[in-house]
Amino acid sequence: MERPAVEAVVLIHGLFLNGYEMSFLRFQLSRAGYLSRRFRYPSVRCSPASVAEQLRRVVQDLDAGKIHFICHSLGGLVIRHYFALFEDLRHGRVVTLGTPHQGSGVARYLSTFTLGRKLLGKSNRRGVSGDVPAWNGGCEIGSIAGTLSVGMGRVIGELSNPNDGTVAVAETHLHGATDHIALPVSHLGMLVSRQVAIQVVHFLQQGRFAHRPQI
Repeated sequence: MERPAVEAVVLIHGLFLNGYEMSFLRFQLSRAGYLSRRFRYPSVRCSPASVAEQLRRVVQDLDAGKIHFICHSLGGLVIRHYFALFEDLRHGRVVTLGTPHQGSGVARYLSTFTLGRKLLGKSNRRGVSGDVPAWNGGCEIGSIAGTLSVGMGRVIGELSNPNDGTVAVAETHLHGATDHIALPVSHLGMLVSRQVAIQVVHFLQQGRFAHRPQI
């Protein structure tokens, strides 16, 4: 008897993080019936394009009928490189969380300083400051932005309102995206938000966000 196809979700963390901060989301995805996999990568030592190649190897090893992606911040830029490079019939849907699809004003400002460039490392190579491959429409993609302005971006400056404390809402818009929604969460707070988790699961199931939150 053939077993039912499993749907997997790969969680891709952001800059300076390691993926453990996405544990709440991973738990909520498991409750919704998805097999989840945390993808960890060196966000400063590797460019988004080289990380995409590492991601490819992880995806190839997954035993799943369909594979979705949940990407926080820089992770959403990694997935754009990934879809520009690779095709896979198992690709499902993508949700990005606080991803600066238009490039990060904070990152561009930091890049004007030697210390800032060292801090960003290779994440700035066709990454956080912009010049990322255009979305190829390979699958449905939704972008979630935050409007709770709590974060170091406010101290650094170059951050327009509304924003999540690190990334401006305007920076999270992606040409060709299926849907976009802004929620009252901060850049890191969105990773432990029940409201965000509900929207993520809704998009994976329906291909659209629930613009009247189910809470």
